[in-house]
Amino acid sequence: MGADLPKVIGVVHLLPLPGSPQFGGSIGAVVERGLQDCRAYHDGEVSSLIIENFGDAPFTAGKVDPVTVAAMTLATSEFKKAFPDIEYGINVLRNDAESALSIATVVGASFIRVNVYVGAVVADQGIIEGDAYRITRLGKSLSSSVKVFADVGVKHAAKIGEYSLKQQAADALERGLADAVIITGRRTGEAVDFTELRGLRQDFAQAKIIVGSGANSGNVGELLKYANGVIVGTSVKVNGITTNPVDPLRLKEFVKAVAPSPA
Repeated sequence: MGADLPKVIGVVHLLPLPGSPQFGGSIGAVVERGLQDCRAYHDGEVSSLIIENFGDAPFTAGKVDPVTVAAMTLATSEFKKAFPDIEYGINVLRNDAESALSIATVVGASFIRVNVYVGAVVADQGIIEGDAYRITRLGKSLSSSVKVFADVGVKHAAKIGEYSLKQQAADALERGLADAVIITGRRTGEAVDFTELRGLRQDFAQAKIIVGSGANSGNVGELLKYANGVIVGTSVKVNGITTNPVDPLRLKEFVKAVAPSPA
């Protein structure tokens, strides 16, 4: 990945993987659906994607099963083979950053997303604690160049203690050595609080800031006044439903809003 973050990172929400309660019985079908979304993003001129095991609910707070790592490695390898000019990232839900970094290093991905990198939260999985210590040291031991994009104030969770968004971001960037921070709304597809986003930019003028949820064709122009990039998924899916395939028309509208034609 170059010095600058991509303005748009598309999400490939994988169908349920082997071992998860809703797995459909065919890893080939999972890969084919993922390829369909990769193709739509590629044709829509989105050159950076993040692959996540979104269909594997309910998620674990800790390490995922080995079969999940194997399935995500296989799927991402197939996507990379079909669309080698796309940059890829990995997010292993709910918070298995070590597996994400391992997958990313093996397949040649550019970055990982870590939902809880510093501090601790309460989520539907219980208490999840960040562990920048282990992640950074694993990266060093693997001689990995994979970047870490760390959530602050992550969705589907509540922070533990008096731990402000500014403090989370400072700790992630300065003590956790994250390459970028991600700010989200409260749930998947929900818009960020613009006051929080503006405040984060004011507090960290030189930091790489990514909006991790709720970006759509109506607000992305405003978001990019304060953020370096956005992660988009739900709003570019058929009927705006996260689990549906990417809708080329919705994606076209979104990309147009990111880079409007000159007047």
